[in-house]
Amino acid sequence: TLQDRLVKELRVEGISDMEAGNAYLQGFKERHNAKFAKAPAKPDNLHRALNVEPDRLADVLCWRENRYVGKQLTFSYDRKRIMLEENDLTRGLVGKYVDTYAFIDGRFEVRSKGRSLPYTIFDMDQRVTHAAITSNKNLSAVLEHIKEMQDAAPPKPKVRTNSEKMGYKPNGRRQGRPSGSRSKKKIAHAAE
Repeated sequence: TLQDRLVKELRVEGISDMEAGNAYLQGFKERHNAKFAKAPAKPDNLHRALNVEPDRLADVLCWRENRYVGKQLTFSYDRKRIMLEENDLTRGLVGKYVDTYAFIDGRFEVRSKGRSLPYTIFDMDQRVTHAAITSNKNLSAVLEHIKEMQDAAPPKPKVRTNSEKMGYKPNGRRQGRPSGSRSKKKIAHAAE
């Protein structure tokens, strides 16, 4: 084991920059292996073969988290707002948890019960550039395009409140104290 040997030898040799450290490393490895290396008892490779698909291995070697899906089919992840695209599968996820997968190669996936979900990312740290600002001449065309997109979008799913889910129906009484004998006595006492 290296423990702290390399650091101490670098300090003794007076090496403090990366280039000199990399040049010194080859000689250090040879000396270290000559002193501590042991030949294997059997020269055969006894490692078991990995009988797992590469996709499964990637699922194991990634960062996974559960995230709560809000009413607007959104959740936060790494200072970004993830917006699930609305479809039959995602409509039922309001108020539930989804799995996020951040892979080593930089890919990101959102899954529910093993099925990958379509999404878009809104970066909260993004900056607006001058080129992205629409001039007044083009503003009406841009607004018309946005209105067409909003009109073409399917209606949002109706999310029931907890009161509606539990079957609450208002009974027509006003909130506050019931109109009983106490309140009548107070009114009569105040009039005197």
